[in-house]
Amino acid sequence: MLKLKRRILMKIAIIGANSQIGLEAIDLALTTTDAELNLFLRNASKLTDLNLPADRVTVFEGSADQKENLIPAIKGADYVFASLAGDMAAHAKAIIAAMDQVGVKRISFVTTLGIFDEVPGTFGKWNTANIGPYIPPYREASDLIEASDLDYTILRPAWLTNKKEVDYEITLRDEPFKGTEISRRSVAAVALEIAKNPSLYSHENIGIDKPGSDGDKPAFM
Repeated sequence: MLKLKRRILMKIAIIGANSQIGLEAIDLALTTTDAELNLFLRNASKLTDLNLPADRVTVFEGSADQKENLIPAIKGADYVFASLAGDMAAHAKAIIAAMDQVGVKRISFVTTLGIFDEVPGTFGKWNTANIGPYIPPYREASDLIEASDLDYTILRPAWLTNKKEVDYEITLRDEPFKGTEISRRSVAAVALEIAKNPSLYSHENIGIDKPGSDGDKPAFM
């Protein structure tokens, strides 16, 4: 018997829709759910080649550090997924303010591994040596969201790959980080699982890695 894909009807706002994780989230949402998508990015033309279904997708342009730009994309959403780079604190503040204004509560927000000095051993030292300057801005954004009244899940992925696989394990905030790498598609899959099951990892700050990828550094480095 053919096993049908699980589908669920909701509206998801993806902030940073043209990020590589955002693009994976779009694909998974369109192929494994019936969700309507509000896609927010700085330049809508970057999505033109995707041939997105007009009956399920609305695209919004703007800056993710401006509350008023974000409000139209977030209003009416059941769930917000943010995958951004740049001024992370400014993004976090604007998203919190926009969500508070329109009464949307559930969010997953991508940061990075190492913000709690939770990566042990040689890999932890290698990670800090390679992305050290990026860690404090992501920690600040994480702290801002945790201090808000939002129903959040912070995602701390390992080093990212473009493998078309979904294979992950989770560590909690107070646990040592595992593994060295994770596919962007897996990070998007975690975000979609949370969208489908809003109580999953509610008010948690989780690490995400690929099982068995432990080492002194990612295999592709």
